[in-house]
Amino acid sequence: MRSEQREKKILLLSFVSGLLFAVIEFIFAIYSHSQSALTDAVYDASELVFIALLLFLTPLFHKPVSEKHPYGYFQVESIFVIIKGVMMLSVTVGISADVIESALAGGNPVDRVQVSVFQLCLGILSIVIYLVIRHLTAGTTSPTAAAELLGWKLDILYSLGMSLAFFGSLFLQNTPLSALAPYFDQIIAVLVMGFTLPESVKVLWEAIKDIFLFSPNEDMVADIKALCGEVLQQYKFTPVFFDITRTGRHLWVAVYFQIESESLAVSALEQALRSVNEKIDTKFQDCTCELILIP
Repeated sequence: MRSEQREKKILLLSFVSGLLFAVIEFIFAIYSHSQSALTDAVYDASELVFIALLLFLTPLFHKPVSEKHPYGYFQVESIFVIIKGVMMLSVTVGISADVIESALAGGNPVDRVQVSVFQLCLGILSIVIYLVIRHLTAGTTSPTAAAELLGWKLDILYSLGMSLAFFGSLFLQNTPLSALAPYFDQIIAVLVMGFTLPESVKVLWEAIKDIFLFSPNEDMVADIKALCGEVLQQYKFTPVFFDITRTGRHLWVAVYFQIESESLAVSALEQALRSVNEKIDTKFQDCTCELILIP
């Protein structure tokens, strides 16, 4: 299956599943008056907007580079990741205000057994979807597909964690902590937002770094230098400077090197370039590497 078709299949599956989850959660939130369920529903609904846009834009991410677009359309993906990050942060702030207002008004008692069973069912369904998407993402380096896989993994932890938390709260009755019962739903909602906030900020920061063509993280840079160094050493090329840039899902690596001899055979440079690209492809599939001789 072509990577573009596989990516569209992943996004479509995630969109349909997310839509189903959002509708079910909204209905349950209205029925049970649970703010934690409403929080989950709003997050899922916000995610759907992002996925729907990516479904139409995915073909752009697979177009080759050209003179007019030397970096292709890879940065378009980063722009939409930034939009998603800002949107999720805005949703988090808005919901936080509503939850705090409700808590100050006296709390929101809910049927904790009902919420626990509901979240357990969602967690089981999320596991099934996660396994299917993980199978489809095998062998792909798409950041969009990886983000969807991470999203469903967080959904599993969130749903099962909520189920366990509400079930465990039943044992707080007749204890000093029983006074927290009317506020338990709000407490869970705040914990959920606190759990998702760092991840949203991290995704947003990584996308901003891609837009401004910052160097990737130190571990990735170290891996690239090690892989290139093995090849350069074989041809007695001395690396002087590594220019490593990430744009969306693609890595651009320029290795500036020097030689001890006074001349360089073109065939040796071609072989070294082919070898270094093959070496990097073993770990970073979407990567373009070039070797540049400097005096």
